[in-house]
Amino acid sequence: MVANPEQDFVLKTVESRDVHFVRFWFTDVLGNMKSFAVVPDELESAFEDGMGFDASCIAGFSAASESDMLAHPDPSTFQVLPWRPQSNAVARMICSIRTPEGEPYVGDSRHVLESVVRRAAEAGYSFIVGPELEYFYFKDAEGTEVLDRGSYFDLTSLDSASDLRRDTVLTLEKMGIPVEYSHHEKGPSQHEIDLRYADALSMADAVMTYKQVVKEVAMKHGVYASFMPKPMADAPGNGMHVHQSLIDNSGNNVFFDANDSSGYNLSSVAKSYIAGLLKYAPEYTLVTNQYVNSYKRLQPGGEAPTCISWGARNRSTLVRIPGYRPNSESACRVELRSPDPAANPYLAFAVMLAAGLAGIEEGLELMDPVDDAAPLGCSRHEHRERGIETLPESLGEAVERFAASRLMRETLGEHIHDYLVRAKRAEWEAYQGIVSDWELEQNLAVL
Repeated sequence: MVANPEQDFVLKTVESRDVHFVRFWFTDVLGNMKSFAVVPDELESAFEDGMGFDASCIAGFSAASESDMLAHPDPSTFQVLPWRPQSNAVARMICSIRTPEGEPYVGDSRHVLESVVRRAAEAGYSFIVGPELEYFYFKDAEGTEVLDRGSYFDLTSLDSASDLRRDTVLTLEKMGIPVEYSHHEKGPSQHEIDLRYADALSMADAVMTYKQVVKEVAMKHGVYASFMPKPMADAPGNGMHVHQSLIDNSGNNVFFDANDSSGYNLSSVAKSYIAGLLKYAPEYTLVTNQYVNSYKRLQPGGEAPTCISWGARNRSTLVRIPGYRPNSESACRVELRSPDPAANPYLAFAVMLAAGLAGIEEGLELMDPVDDAAPLGCSRHEHRERGIETLPESLGEAVERFAASRLMRETLGEHIHDYLVRAKRAEWEAYQGIVSDWELEQNLAVL
């Protein structure tokens, strides 16, 4: 019998719930879910030694000459999959990837996030995040025929996907993932389900599960769910706004200061953290917005940010200070509005935290807010005339800013950094001379 209580729980649950297959989930560098199935008899040895697989066929992993890797399941992530039959059931565990020598693999994005979270813990901080993920429902994966013409918060026959959202929320809760909100978004057939905040590693696991659940439930209902950043030119894009805060070892929110003279209730730590998010935004945007299609969302005229600025009332800023409960310590947080849901959440959360910590370590001063100075819809040229820097305009520009970034290389490691530079340069070069928008962009069936 396995001595570890969590492992013992897994083995007993597998037996009591008639689980016949356990899927080992892990993520490639681009954030795509990968998986293989393990039979129950192999679980004890998997906990002890991991399960070997060929990593040469995984995006961003090893070359063929060094392809042997081991998937080590995290027993705390064990869940029976509620969309599969409960007889001869299927469960899942999320894995970390290690080398045959037992070392964490440098291409494992989950390990990257663990490393940055560990560095924050050494400074006395826990990183708490709460993402808002938007997506569209389409008739199928072949095009963009919508299911409804609803808009924000519609609760009428226009919102024909209410049952899909309901089933998705219930499925997420069965998977142990608490949900705060679900509603119709601004675009036709566009929806949002917000996960309750948690530590960054648990949340990255939850985001990967969330995306899988949304797609599984959609498929069950005979439709297709897409997290593509900008699937339709005449509709809003899909964002992944990430609310974030730092908690100290006593459970206090270090971002909150009721005596803040600026009136935002932000501590000096929070202001330096925000300054780090702003300073390094051009360098980490490749990670938070990794596709050609991502930059069709980051355009003037909508709520997706283009300028590197912060404020409370202006939703065109890169960083916003939510003001729903301005005097509440527990509600004090910053919201990064540029990421999209096609990002790898492990790497996205890692680079956000690294940028914020750099701001704290460097003692960066926060620029003035632009609540009234940058109206919604300003062009990049107008922002620059006001002295406000802007996010990269294209994947090509984002690649070059990322490639030159020492912080990104240090945060992600040379392996992942260099792979992303190569892969995304190739994607951008292909975009320059390719045939049509639909062929050159990531297609719906992938995202």
